Amino acid sequence: MNEATEYIPRRAMSIHAHPDDQEFTVGGTLAKWARAGCEIVAITITSGDSGCNDPARDASYKPELAKIREAEQLAANAVLGIREAVFLRYPDGELEATLALRKELTRLIRLYRPDVIVTGDPQGVFYGNGYINHPDHRAAAQAALYATFPSAGTRLIFTDLLEAGYEPHNVKRVYVHGAEKPDTWIDISDTIHLKIEALKKHVSQLGDWDPTETIQKWAEEDGRERGLRYSESFKVMVLVEEDASHAPGKD
Repeated sequence: MNEATEYIPRRAMSIHAHPDDQEFTVGGTLAKWARAGCEIVAITITSGDSGCNDPARDASYKPELAKIREAEQLAANAVLGIREAVFLRYPDGELEATLALRKELTRLIRLYRPDVIVTGDPQGVFYGNGYINHPDHRAAAQAALYATFPSAGTRLIFTDLLEAGYEPHNVKRVYVHGAEKPDTWIDISDTIHLKIEALKKHVSQLGDWDPTETIQKWAEEDGRERGLRYSESFKVMVLVEEDASHAPGKD
């Protein structure tokens, strides 16, 4: 484990494509940070309104499903201790890392001014030999990373945001989950139950499936080499170095 393992930001922003993405991937870490006093803003880029394969449903069901999934995400956020949520409502399954999306995320980063951004790895395509990463996940991650740097902190990128009063903001760290070579492991042994409870709020996607065993297995495998019972791992980019005496969690 390294110094970043116990780093607790004052404010973090979770940026993901769909309702349930953060619960599957980083729910334990977010719950741990929230318990320690971190303010967390959860950005969900699409409403997950394509997440249904019931033959009895057609396109007319999409607005209803969007409302269901957003309500499920709010319930999951409450379990994790996340009090602020933003839904951008881009089309599910059609997400691209456009300049417009990067600009919107830049605006939100400048508005909320988080210390940390938590998002996925835009380069992750194949996980094991049974899962091809959803293109929305990659698009969300790419837009999130480039909104973080260089857009959020560069004064003369998106000057209309500057004119509207959104001053530049430099994010201190980026926590990238799903990276091929992680360098930071977060011990979630005390919060994995919250991760599982939050994930269970996504009833429209889980149905009768109980994710407990799967989530525990993944977290066990993640932490085994580090001597942790349950963990979530990240590649952490430190964009702004901080004096240890002024780092979050040290006050």
